[in-house]
Amino acid sequence: MIKYEKGTPGYLREKLKIEILRTVVYFAIVIAVFLLGYSQTHSKKNLLTVVAVVGCLPACKALVGVITRIPYKTVDPALPDEIGTKAPHLTVIYDLVVTSTEKIMPIDCMVISHQKVYGYTTGKKADLQETAAYLRKMLRQNDFPEVSVKMYDQYKQFLSIVEGLENIAAVEKADTKEEEGQIAHVIMNLSL
Repeated sequence: MIKYEKGTPGYLREKLKIEILRTVVYFAIVIAVFLLGYSQTHSKKNLLTVVAVVGCLPACKALVGVITRIPYKTVDPALPDEIGTKAPHLTVIYDLVVTSTEKIMPIDCMVISHQKVYGYTTGKKADLQETAAYLRKMLRQNDFPEVSVKMYDQYKQFLSIVEGLENIAAVEKADTKEEEGQIAHVIMNLSL
């Protein structure tokens, strides 16, 4: 079984599968405990009924996880293939659903090059300026005050930016992977 980590293509799909499985197992345990208590006492008024009711709490929490992930699809497999071939020197993360207190912002792909972060989203309801402003604010709060963030919803425009960044990274050959990894880590912590 392939383990999908946050920031890799396919993460949202696999996380949804895991949440669905977890929800089914939790509710099956709750039903089994309730039926066991009922079969022993022939009444709903027993201690195992209380245990089953309390067991509904983690089951419902898992159900909420399923419901929050259903609207967000994983990236098209062609996108990571193309970005991966065009940007081998850049830090790239995929399948993000960044959440703030007011909004949920799906991001298909983010490319990080030194102090620059560029994102691409296919979400029709995504507010590009608000997403970029929120990410900038959160990066500043996490000791990255100089990072610039820009979001795009046009793939060709995003791809041309990625190619330009790759050309610069290939020429400079600066060792910025650690800093880029830290920036990626902050962004992934903001994501589902």
